[in-house]
Amino acid sequence: MNISVELTLSPLQDTFEEPIIHFIKRLRESGFTVMENPLSTQIYGPYDEIMSFLTTEIRLAFERSENVLLHMKIVKTDRSDYEPNY
Repeated sequence: MNISVELTLSPLQDTFEEPIIHFIKRLRESGFTVMENPLSTQIYGPYDEIMSFLTTEIRLAFERSENVLLHMKIVKTDRSDYEPNY
């Protein structure tokens, strides 16, 4: 089963850029399909592989920042080819 996951990492500190950049770079290096926009990053692939990968990466991101918020949405389908038709 493939999934689409939208992630928004928000370090709650003055120096927020570096943890976000590091997290996105790790997602890019994963080998999964990754798409970015100014507000979030999406990652697409098989459920078990994505969730295993994200468990590790979220833990590392949390360890890198004192206070951090992660907003995550999961859709049970690969929406990487979505194009609006309006």
